Amino acid sequence: METRRDERIGQLLAALKRSDKLHLKEAATLLGVSEMTIRRDLSANSAPVVLLGGYIVLEPRSASHYLLSDQKNRLVEEKRHAAKLAAGLLKAHQMAFFDCGTTTPWIIEAIPDDRPFTGVCYSLNTFLALQEKPQCRAILSGGEFHASNAIFKPLNFNETLNNLRPDIAFYSAAGVHAKQGATCFNLEELPVKHWAMASAQYHVLVVDHSKFGKVRSACMGPLNRFDVLVSDCSPDEALESEAKKHAITLLY
Repeated sequence: METRRDERIGQLLAALKRSDKLHLKEAATLLGVSEMTIRRDLSANSAPVVLLGGYIVLEPRSASHYLLSDQKNRLVEEKRHAAKLAAGLLKAHQMAFFDCGTTTPWIIEAIPDDRPFTGVCYSLNTFLALQEKPQCRAILSGGEFHASNAIFKPLNFNETLNNLRPDIAFYSAAGVHAKQGATCFNLEELPVKHWAMASAQYHVLVVDHSKFGKVRSACMGPLNRFDVLVSDCSPDEALESEAKKHAITLLY
C-alpha cells in the first residue's frame, strides 16, 4: 500500500521532471506540508530524491564510503551558523572558489542577493546554489562526474581553472587536526582543492565542530595553508594553539 510519504515523494519526482531542482520552501508549498515534514520524508530510509543545501534534487547513484546524501541532514544548524560567518568574508565583485560538500551551499545561501560576485565551483550541489544568486556569475568546472560526492573532476585544468585566480576560496573538510592539517575522504577532490590553494589569494576553511581532531585519508594541506578557520564553536585546545601559532583567524 502506498503511504502518504510515498505519495509526496512521487509528487516531488514529477516536479523534478519539469525542473532539475526544487527549493525546499517551494516543495512545502506544492505539497501543502511543512518543510520539516519533507525533511523527515527524505531522511527516513532511502529515497530517489535528496535534499542538498536547501534544494531537492534526484539522488545520484553512489558507491563511496562517504556519501553526500548521508551528510546532508547532519548538524544542519551548526553548518548554517559557520556558513553565515564565512559568507560575511566575501566582498562585492570578488571571485570566490566554493568547495564541494554539504556546508558550502549554506555559505552561498547566506550571501546577500544584491551582492555581485563570481563563483567558481566543481560540484553539482554548489552550482545549484550559485545559480540561485541573481548577482552571481557562476563558473562550473567540467570533467568526469563522481556521483558519491557530486563533483566534476577536471580532465584538463588548462581548459578553465588555470586561467582563474580567485580572490577568496572557501574549503570544506572531513577532518581538521592540529598536526595532520585538513583532510577529506575522497582522493578525486584533491586536484581541485590543491589548485585553489595554489591559485586563490585568501583561504577560508569552514567546518562544523564534529570535524575537529579527525584525520581522514586524503590530505588537503597543513593548517598554515589557511588564513581563517570558521566553525560553529571554539576548536579544541591543540587546534586553537596551532591557529595562534600561524596567525590563523578563528571565527565561531
